[in-house]
Amino acid sequence: MGGFFGVVSKNDCVNDLYFGTDYHSHLGTKRGGMAVLGEQGFARSIHDISNTQFRSKFDGELPKFRGRRGIGVISDFEDQPLIIGSHLGAYAIVTVGVIKNLEELAGAAFGKRTTHFSEMSGGEINPTELVATLINQEANFVDGITRAQESVEGSCSIMLLAEGGIYAARDCLGRTPVVIGRKPGSYAAAFETCSFPNLEYDIDRFLGPGEIVHMTEEGVRTVKSPGNRMQICAFLWVYYGYPPSCYEGINVEVARNRCGAALARNDSVEIDMVAGIPDSGVAHAIGYANESKRPYRRPFVKYTPTWPRSFMPQEQSIRDLVARMKLIPVRELIQGKRILFSDDSIVRGTQLKDTIQRLYDYGAGEVHMRPACPPLVYGCKFLNFSRSRSALDLAGRMAIKELEGNDEAHLEEYASGSGERYLAMVETIRARLGLTTLQYQRLGDLVEAIGLPKEKLCTYCWDGRE
Repeated sequence: MGGFFGVVSKNDCVNDLYFGTDYHSHLGTKRGGMAVLGEQGFARSIHDISNTQFRSKFDGELPKFRGRRGIGVISDFEDQPLIIGSHLGAYAIVTVGVIKNLEELAGAAFGKRTTHFSEMSGGEINPTELVATLINQEANFVDGITRAQESVEGSCSIMLLAEGGIYAARDCLGRTPVVIGRKPGSYAAAFETCSFPNLEYDIDRFLGPGEIVHMTEEGVRTVKSPGNRMQICAFLWVYYGYPPSCYEGINVEVARNRCGAALARNDSVEIDMVAGIPDSGVAHAIGYANESKRPYRRPFVKYTPTWPRSFMPQEQSIRDLVARMKLIPVRELIQGKRILFSDDSIVRGTQLKDTIQRLYDYGAGEVHMRPACPPLVYGCKFLNFSRSRSALDLAGRMAIKELEGNDEAHLEEYASGSGERYLAMVETIRARLGLTTLQYQRLGDLVEAIGLPKEKLCTYCWDGRE
């Protein structure tokens, strides 16, 4: 998915920018970058962070950054920030989101005969460079950002650093969050509010869908008013968001506790313990344990010093190796026990299947699974969950194909949360994973746990509704 952080300050901003960007590292997979505007112009660095922490890549370069305004980004795959020269002046830009009509927009830009794009590996176009090209077609930054966002199919939040300050823009339907923080002498814009407390920022407000603000050291003003319709990604609370963060004023950890509690209220299975798949399943499992009055235990402990997140490597075999090696079993808590696991979701199920088998290998009597969200039936069209993932990879779609011979048959019935087809899909997934029982979260309970009206949430990956 990616995330960004920007700061304007009456003093040097580099320390805040460095740590604030780093607090978004859980969101990205491949690249990290920073750009600072100082008296000598722009200073910028971009590094590969797929196997190395952001801080270790940038720590040695900090002395070259000096200035009172800067932006940083953790990116899915493209190099960012970009430094752009244009009739609007020089500026640095970062984006978060996904552009589904990238080729179409690039083709239209090429048709003007004055446009060129730098080639990424594999001959792809850098989506941030495309957004800059769209911005440059207008007479000012506000109109340019508006044009870019309205042209994109998918989602696109933007942060732009220019001589006059920083422009921060939330995507048109607010699928990703942008929050403003403040402290004496400084303002910041971020994706994650967890980047604020240790830097002593207070949350000022969340931008509305499509809102654009202009930040200087003197304050933050709205230059394009927000729209009325919001479709923020519900998966932020289920999985992507970091536990201390809030979106729309709703804390991630608290929402996950409520998710787990809802799972427990709808369950009657007899178990010896509740456990969470580290890390994102832990808060859901704690909620389940507290509600069910069953003990919470850690039959697997995550080894964090050296292993990266398992979704980061591009090859499935490497992802599976990372997932296996970083979870160390505790035999004394497994042998002979009836264990209920909660996790954020079941996506492919490949890594989960291996984890379940290891529990049985270590003597587990029963293994029950309670995902914190409904089955994923539709592939996300609006954000980058993974570059290589398609709807056909989803455990739900694989089960539908096994049952119907066609992975697109009767999708509404399979996504309904009830009925014969839904139950058959869940049973097929349960059998493939080797679970004793499998029971998914109800969509209504998930929405209630988050605490926003359903019409303000994007739940497309579960029910196919835009």
